[in-house]
Amino acid sequence: MAKATDSIIKTIAGHEVKISSPDKVFFSRSGHTKLDLIEFYESIEGPLMAAMGDRPTLMQRFPDGASGKSFFQKRVPKGAPEWLQTTVVSTPNGTTSNAMVAADVAHIAWAAQMGCLGFHLWPYKAQQADSPESYNADQLRIDLDPSPGIGFDDIRAAARLVKDLMDEVGVPCYPKTTGSRGLHLFATLEPRWDSYQVRAAAVALARELERRHPEELTAAWWKEERGERVFIDFNQNAPHKTVFGAWSVRSRVGAQVSTPFHWDELDSVDPEAFTMDVVSAKVAAEGDPWAPMYDAPCSLEPLLTMHEADMSNGMMDAPWPPVYPKMPNEPPRVAPSRAKKAD
Repeated sequence: MAKATDSIIKTIAGHEVKISSPDKVFFSRSGHTKLDLIEFYESIEGPLMAAMGDRPTLMQRFPDGASGKSFFQKRVPKGAPEWLQTTVVSTPNGTTSNAMVAADVAHIAWAAQMGCLGFHLWPYKAQQADSPESYNADQLRIDLDPSPGIGFDDIRAAARLVKDLMDEVGVPCYPKTTGSRGLHLFATLEPRWDSYQVRAAAVALARELERRHPEELTAAWWKEERGERVFIDFNQNAPHKTVFGAWSVRSRVGAQVSTPFHWDELDSVDPEAFTMDVVSAKVAAEGDPWAPMYDAPCSLEPLLTMHEADMSNGMMDAPWPPVYPKMPNEPPRVAPSRAKKAD
């Protein structure tokens, strides 16, 4: 075994990747090292690149492993290898940065070597990033966010209700664990709509789900209005918003992975059990549960029709996150309890 002060060179996807301190423990409970992390990504290369390939990434770095401090890195640092692909992305306020593109598994390994324990991905491919005001997203991302008092069984039940509606309107979605307490559901879209339209569709979806299942699901942006219900976080589809990537290892001491799975596994899925070793073996045995999603991109029109109906009925837009400028038809950005006090 290499000493902690040693470095090794691995050839990955045709590129030489220097790995310093390969035996440094990154996950204290499981004992997995930096090299284990990189070799895990190599072992699931096919599904990993199907989910992440060619997307700009926001890296969350933990130089001392999952138990240490972290920071987000939007810009590729100086000294990156010449082969590393980048693209310009922007934030809601217009600030631009040179982000790494997940071009192949060598790029993932290079980031992991720097302690990246979280790849946060844009909802479009890098080749679409040359015109920041006209990004067309190719994903709809449904984040099932647990409120206080909500357990994982409630998240499972919410996922079934979302699936039923999505199947009804002809936009099939596919589940993954977040690596923590919730679930993400993804749908692949024809890249015909920008992120403003995709968010509008997500708002309409959340509101229709709340109308049908008011005791279980909510579209309420303000936490004080949610109660013990699962929140459908539509703002995960806002322009410039990144989401934790499928197959990405979480910054948890047990080395849990944000793992795609089949719908028929929903009743038994245990996010805690999806560690690097388990997921690597699962992929080797079963392949990619999301493979059908990539082969059949969907139209957003059914959900946009719902949105247009809501607007025709006099509804306002849903609140945006505070980092965004005030949007047309947006309600006041003040919590309902504070608004009442002001009155």
